[in-house]
Formats: sequence, structure tokens, C-alpha cells
Amino acid sequence: MFKNFDFIGHKKIWFTFSGLLIILSIISIILFRFNWGIDFTGGTILELGFSQPVTVEQVRDGLREDGLQTSTIQLSGNISGESGDDVIIRTRNLSSEEAQTVVGHVNDKVGGAEVKRIETVGAVIGSEVTKSTLLNVLISFGAMILYMSIRFEHRIAISAIVAICHDILMVLGVFAFFHLEVDASFLAAILTVLGYSMNESVVIFDRIRENLHTHRRTDSFATLANDSIHQTIRRSLYTLTTTLFCVASLYFFGGDTTKNFALVMLIGFISGAYSSICVASSIWVTWHEHLRSQRNEPHASKEKKVKAAKA
Repeated sequence: MFKNFDFIGHKKIWFTFSGLLIILSIISIILFRFNWGIDFTGGTILELGFSQPVTVEQVRDGLREDGLQTSTIQLSGNISGESGDDVIIRTRNLSSEEAQTVVGHVNDKVGGAEVKRIETVGAVIGSEVTKSTLLNVLISFGAMILYMSIRFEHRIAISAIVAICHDILMVLGVFAFFHLEVDASFLAAILTVLGYSMNESVVIFDRIRENLHTHRRTDSFATLANDSIHQTIRRSLYTLTTTLFCVASLYFFGGDTTKNFALVMLIGFISGAYSSICVASSIWVTWHEHLRSQRNEPHASKEKKVKAAKA
């Protein structure tokens, strides 16, 4: 399908498309901000006792009317299989009136609900852990740049990091625009996307490194990159298809609590495959072509001076 497709020849399209998506993502983040989950902001714990065993899905349906269906729900008390007499609900900050309204809706849907405890709790992650997470991501970026610089070259390392930042911005932009909840699982999914994108870039650039020794010296960097992409794209598409099959199953059939986690990986994996094949390799080729043109410019100017002198 992609046997004769010139990926590098369309680099202006990739750069324009990706640049537009990045701008839209940044605008979405600035205008709409993030919908921080209770892991970051704290929340309310409701413990309810029921006169009959209930399941998590029954309670979740009762919370749906208040838009709290993504809350963390845990069975307690006498548990038998997938049902229990007591339920602990961890959700966003609720006032006492809102909490009573939620309990009333659960009672209407499930029946026999008795309030055992209502507590307000602080953030689990908080600002300090958030800063530590960002610091760790920056350290991992530095480690990846160092690793790829040693294994390949610094231009490949920076091209791969640009592609990874592109993928993370895509995810952040979508979550900001649709005001989806950002919680602890979101951070785990982001790190998964980071690893996937890095792996895809390493596969392509490793083949480029191997082909540097086998290609003719007259071949351009664009030809070298295109041949390397054609040799690895089938493997990349197979990997993408199998991972998307699993993640899509998790998104559509995994329940409300895993939807955002799966959505991050859906967006990130698609973006990661695209950026590794089209963006990272195009950046590397453009960089090398720019360096080559700079080296050739002094020689060209000397030839012009010689010809002018002869004339």
C-alpha cells in the first residue's frame, strides 16, 4: 500500500498539519483549562449501607443523573461475588446539600440506601507530587536524549523528543477541549504513550542507522529515510493495529472508570505512529539537508567569484 509513497516528499504537509494541531491544542489548554479529578483537588467520601446486596454498576447508574458516574466506587461490608451491602463512593467535592441530593438519586434508582458516613478529604496527589511527576518526565526526556545521542546522534534524539512532545500535546488538547477528567490514571496513560512513541521512533531511526552503511553515498537523506520507513512501516502498522484493538475494547467495553485511561492511549498511539513515521523522520532529514546546504554554500560562492574573475 505504501510501497512507493514518498513520506519525506510530503514533509511540508506533515509540518503544516502537525503545526495546526499543536496550535489548536495549546489554544484549547489556555481557554478551557483542565478538569482536574479528585486525585488532584480532593473530594467527598460517601459510605452508604443498603438493605439488600447491590452491585457497583447499580450504584453507578444512580450517580449518572448527577454526572458522577466516573466516581470511584468500592464494595465493603458483606461482599458476595460482585455485590455487597455497603458501598464507598469517592467523588468530587460536594456540599452537604449536593451530597443529600446524590444519596436521594441513588435511593431512587437502587433503594434502601442509608448514609453511614460523609467526609471531605484532601488531594491524594497534590501539587508536590504533580511537580515531582513533571520533574521525572523532564528527567526521562533528558535520559532519552542522552541514550539516543549515544546510540544514534543528537539530531535523531531531538527529532524523537519533538515527536513525543507532539503526541502528548495532542492528548492534552483533546482533554482540555472536551473538559474530560484528569486523574491519576491519566498520568499512567501519558507515560505509556511516551514509551510507545519512543519505541516507534527508535525502530525507524535504528533502521536508518543500519542503512547508512549500505546505501550509496549519492543517495539523499530523503531517499535513505524513505527506504527505512518502507522497511519498517508494516511492523509499525501491525503493532498499532493490535494495540488499538486492545485499547478500543477497553474503551468501549471496559466501563466508565477506564474510558479516559483508554482514550489517552487511543489518541496517543495513533499520534505516536503518525509522528514517528512522518514528523520525526522529516525533521531529521530537513536538519541534515540544511546542514548540507550550509556546507555547500561557501564552495558555491567561491566558484562564483572565480567565474567572475575570469570574466
